[in-house]
Amino acid sequence: MTERLNNPIVTEHELGEIRALIEERSGIHFDESRERFLSTRVREHMELRQLSYGAELLRSVRASNVEYDSLLERLLTQETRFYRYPDVFRAFEKKVLPEIHMKRFWENPRSLRVWSAGCATGEEPYSIAIGIADSLEFADAWKINILATDISKQALQYAERGVYPKRVLENLQGHHLENSFNKVGDEYMVKPKLRRMVTFAPMNLAQATYLGRFDVIFCMNVLIYFTGERRAALIQRFHEYLEPGGYLFLGHAESASGAPVKFNQIVYGDARLLQKPVEAQVVRPSAAIAGETR
Repeated sequence: MTERLNNPIVTEHELGEIRALIEERSGIHFDESRERFLSTRVREHMELRQLSYGAELLRSVRASNVEYDSLLERLLTQETRFYRYPDVFRAFEKKVLPEIHMKRFWENPRSLRVWSAGCATGEEPYSIAIGIADSLEFADAWKINILATDISKQALQYAERGVYPKRVLENLQGHHLENSFNKVGDEYMVKPKLRRMVTFAPMNLAQATYLGRFDVIFCMNVLIYFTGERRAALIQRFHEYLEPGGYLFLGHAESASGAPVKFNQIVYGDARLLQKPVEAQVVRPSAAIAGETR
């Protein structure tokens, strides 16, 4: 019987194999800047699974999809909150939604499609729904679909439940809490009218799947998990999926540089929006200014 150690031992070589296995299966890349994070989370997972050596963990995740998924969940779990980036949602509500309202004014029915790519535990897509209900004129008369996808099945289960602790709602205003949630004990449940706007689905962004056209795509702080090549391919797919004139929201540290497509960069307050040109076309990387124009 193998003696269990209080502090699991995992070598740099074993961490490298774990990193390569995750990238091969999910497309998620943990670069050198996240080496300490990866090492810490792997050791936490080993303690939870009562594993003493990295070799044991590698055997486990290679032999069982359940064990692999469990490790991936631990590496991806990060707490988020509603309206995490208030400036972004201000731009969405004050600039993007009014533009869409004018463009679709004479359509019957009026429709709006939004994709939350990498939705985690649901705070982002429900924030989008709150913004639409709060800011889009006659929102009840629109056909609204918010597609929320994530690679983490555990996160999606949490999101579909739609029940959150108060600490993740701190950025919301009082009328948001009143109009968008029902209090259940010490927690808050998203109201059915908002839940009906959102469709959750598992998806690995590293695998191309055509989803139709969208008016807006949110992909906040997700590209940082991919290599430059995968980022460029994903940005190109976003460009393809957007309606002409549609908007892409990325994280503050992310850009469309390196992708062979052109976006118009728009600054609204402290938010940066990427808009697909109405006359959109694929261009050579050298013909685009870092993938973005002003």
